[in-house]
Amino acid sequence: MKTKSQVRSIDDLAFVTERCEKILTLFSGGVDSSYVLKKLAETSSCEIVALTIDLGDGVSRDDLRRITDHFGVQLQVVDARERFVREAVLPALRCNAHYMSMFPISASLSRPLISKIAVEVAAERGCEAIIHTANQSQNSLRRLNGAIHQLGFPGYYGTPYEYTALSREEKIAELAESGLTSFQARGTSGDSNLWCREFESGTLDNPESFSTDHDLFDWSVATTDDKKPNFVSITYRQGIPVMLNGVASEPLDIISVLNRLVGAFGIGRYAGLEHLEHGEKVLEVREAPAAHLLMGAYRHLEMACLDAELLREKLALEQLWVREAVEGRWYGQLRTAIDQFVLSTSAHVSGTVGYNLRSGAADVCSIRAEKPQYLTDRDTWEKHAAWVRGSRSLEEMHRSVHFHAQSLRKPIEDGIRKKTTGRLEEFQA
Repeated sequence: MKTKSQVRSIDDLAFVTERCEKILTLFSGGVDSSYVLKKLAETSSCEIVALTIDLGDGVSRDDLRRITDHFGVQLQVVDARERFVREAVLPALRCNAHYMSMFPISASLSRPLISKIAVEVAAERGCEAIIHTANQSQNSLRRLNGAIHQLGFPGYYGTPYEYTALSREEKIAELAESGLTSFQARGTSGDSNLWCREFESGTLDNPESFSTDHDLFDWSVATTDDKKPNFVSITYRQGIPVMLNGVASEPLDIISVLNRLVGAFGIGRYAGLEHLEHGEKVLEVREAPAAHLLMGAYRHLEMACLDAELLREKLALEQLWVREAVEGRWYGQLRTAIDQFVLSTSAHVSGTVGYNLRSGAADVCSIRAEKPQYLTDRDTWEKHAAWVRGSRSLEEMHRSVHFHAQSLRKPIEDGIRKKTTGRLEEFQA
């Protein structure tokens, strides 16, 4: 069934509320999503479900419920951390998913899963519309809309902020008038999950001159604790991280521990430009210590386990995979096909990588693959290779001499036979 219509403005929001009995809205507890709750509560008598999806970014149910209760809206929280790791983070890890090879992608991974869960919950609850709160300067707009469309949601969907632009201060003022006074203006906006925390806008608006408030960072704050561990090892089995420092752990737990352990050395901060839908570019700052180390370790093991030609082809496909995710085509056939190719290569990636951690850097100190293609003793290999290749050369020389002898024997024998035959004929005559 084709999608009925997209929501693009506050007027569209009012139009949809008049035609739906149940509406689902994505709710983070921030200014944008709280303002949409206010508008829905004011203009609608329909049932509203505020959906919060926990991806490991510190969801506070009490804070969320305080806002939803204020507007008489139902709150539903879905813990999707393990699902996020399984369906988004591990595929990204196997693809070494960096935007333009600069920084780990994050919202490109979370938005498709958020959309999928929203579509699932909307079907369960009988909701006829899905509302989100991305705006034109956020790539999340096309990623959420793209995923919801690809998933075949039959109702209304979209964001009222696509065509209705309101400042943060304007929204805060209206929320305060309604009795919610806890929101404050801030210099940046952010998005976070267990894989990455990213920030944009405000003091980060101008790439030519920007500053980052160090209070924004949580994981990558360097500490002066001399007793903190400065060695870490990561073990992969068939492309999945399964052990940390020799102790069996789930990928979710490994990511959580590494964010703190590696971040304590000030490792895993990034800054760079990212393009919007029509080519304009905006600055983003992010921290992802666990992603930094896990993707680095995976690449080392790929180099140790996979054929060089296979790796060259995979490198080209990785950025194509990233492009499809960034452009909001997560559920398209191309990304899915590449994912299957990459998954097949990961079956051969098993081993352990060790790092020595120091301020601002992680130095690789060991690469141990289960089925390596690397050398561990060059001198011994050189001698063996020289003997094998030398033996082959001698054998080839013998074969060559034998071949030439054989090739010379026939014309000589033919000549002798010809002369003998001629003399015999002469004698008989």
